[in-house]
Amino acid sequence: MELLFLLLVLASIGTWITAAISAVRGRGERAGRILLWWMLCAAVYMTVVMIVSIVRPRRVYAVGDMQCFDDWCITVADARRPAPGKPYDVSLRLSSRAKRVPQGEKGTVVYLTDAEGRRYNPLPDAAAVPFDTMLQPGESVMATRRFEVPGDARDVGLIYAHEGGFPIGWLIIGEGGWFGKRPIVMLR
Repeated sequence: MELLFLLLVLASIGTWITAAISAVRGRGERAGRILLWWMLCAAVYMTVVMIVSIVRPRRVYAVGDMQCFDDWCITVADARRPAPGKPYDVSLRLSSRAKRVPQGEKGTVVYLTDAEGRRYNPLPDAAAVPFDTMLQPGESVMATRRFEVPGDARDVGLIYAHEGGFPIGWLIIGEGGWFGKRPIVMLR
């Protein structure tokens, strides 16, 4: 669906340029019609994005499954909790599928959530490998995060998300950003 989004962005740019040229040439009515059709198409597209985000079930991943944004990927390699009430230790593999250029991912966050929808952010750790580490093509690094989770938490899972900046996932069909159904990695 990302490819469809990119094609629509290019088509939009072409439409705006055509409308601007029409306006500059004194064809304001034609420019207005072009922009009206663009707005109608954009409204239909955004309606589809919202409907899909409502009806599509949350994607559920298992430990070891890779999640990628462009060519930058994150995988929960291992998740351990020695006993209820003890912290979760989660090992994450950050990797690049790129063939030619270094990859980094700004705004990436991970957190745990439970059946009640409570959010548990990682404990501060100055020595932790940052998620925006630049990876060379084909490179991977391990990062760990520790989470305090109450002993009564059920169905604990890890969410990988982008926070801060423009939420581009809200514009892509199937990303699930509108209604909070972000993909989850269910922990053992």
